[in-house]
Amino acid sequence: MIFSPLFAPVTRRLSAALLAATFSVAAGSAAADDASIVLRGSDGWLFPGWGSLSEVDSRGIAASTALIKEAQQALAARGVKLQVLVLPDKTRFYPDKLPAGKALSPAVQQRYQTILTSLHQAGISAIDDEKVLRQLKDSGKDVFYRTDQHWTQAAADATAQATAAQAREAVPALNGDAGSGMALGSELKERRYGDLAERFLTPEQRKATGRETFTIRRQVAANSLLSDSAAPVHVTGHSMVQPYFGFPQKLSNSLDRPVSVNWKPGNVGQWILLLEYLESPDFKRNPPQVLVWQVFEPTYAQGPQASGLWDNASIMSADAWRQRLRAALGK
Repeated sequence: MIFSPLFAPVTRRLSAALLAATFSVAAGSAAADDASIVLRGSDGWLFPGWGSLSEVDSRGIAASTALIKEAQQALAARGVKLQVLVLPDKTRFYPDKLPAGKALSPAVQQRYQTILTSLHQAGISAIDDEKVLRQLKDSGKDVFYRTDQHWTQAAADATAQATAAQAREAVPALNGDAGSGMALGSELKERRYGDLAERFLTPEQRKATGRETFTIRRQVAANSLLSDSAAPVHVTGHSMVQPYFGFPQKLSNSLDRPVSVNWKPGNVGQWILLLEYLESPDFKRNPPQVLVWQVFEPTYAQGPQASGLWDNASIMSADAWRQRLRAALGK
C-alpha cells in the first residue's frame, strides 16, 4: 500500500472534534425527520442522524451525476478511468432496528437504485454495492456495526473485492509487478463503544447500549514502510475507506497491486476531496490508471455549493468546482 502525503493519520477512530463536526453538519439534512443527532433504535442499534428518511432530492441527484460526468470525461482525457463507489445507507439494512415510528419511505427505499440508475444512464462505472452488502447480510454477517456509523471488515472486504473486479475489467493490464499487493495481517478483536455511542450518548445511555466487538487486521511489518512504487489505483473518499476498516488493504491484496488513498471525515464534501487529490503533487507525478471515488448515498444529492451541509472549507459554486477540476487536469 502506498501512503501518500494526502493520507490522513491511521487512527483507531475519528477524533472527538472531527466526529462532532461531522454530525453537527449532517444533522441539518435530517432535521425534518428527527431532532437528535443520533437515532436510538431497538436492541441498542444506533444510526447517524443524517439523510432524510422520507424525502429524495431527485434534482440534486441529477445535478451531482452531471458534475461527476464532467469529472469522468476530464479524467478520461488524461487516461484515467473513473469508478464511482456509492456506499448505501446503514438504515436500509436494519430497518427493523430503527426507533419506533421511524421508517424509510418508498422513495427512500428506492433512493440507492435511483442514484445507481442515474450513474449508469450517464455511462459512469459504478458497482451495485447494495447488492454486494445485501448478499453478505443474507449470509448471516453484519455489514455495519451496531453502535458505529461505519461498516464491518466483512462489508469492506466484500466491497473491495467487487471494486477490484471492476477495476480489472476496466484496465485488464494494471501497471506494476505481480506480488506488489498488500499482504493481509492476522485478525484481532477490539471490544469498545462505537463512535456514535462514545461521542453522543450520555454515560448512562452508553452503559445501557453496551460495547461491541470490532474486527480489524494487524498491520504486516513489511507493509508499514512507505513504498516508492506508483499505485495504479487510487481511492478518494471518507472515513469508510480509511485503513482502520480494511478497505484499501483488501483492495490492494485483491488487485495484487499497490493502492493509494486520501480520505477525510464525512462532513468534508466529496467534491473538495476529489479536487485535493487531483491538485496534489502525487497525482501530477503518478496519475493512476483507475480512480475510485467513494461517496455516500444519503449525501449524494448535495452539490459543492451545499452551504450548511458541508464544512465551510468545502463550499464552492458548481462553476468554481468545474474551473478547479479543469485546471487540475490541464484542460
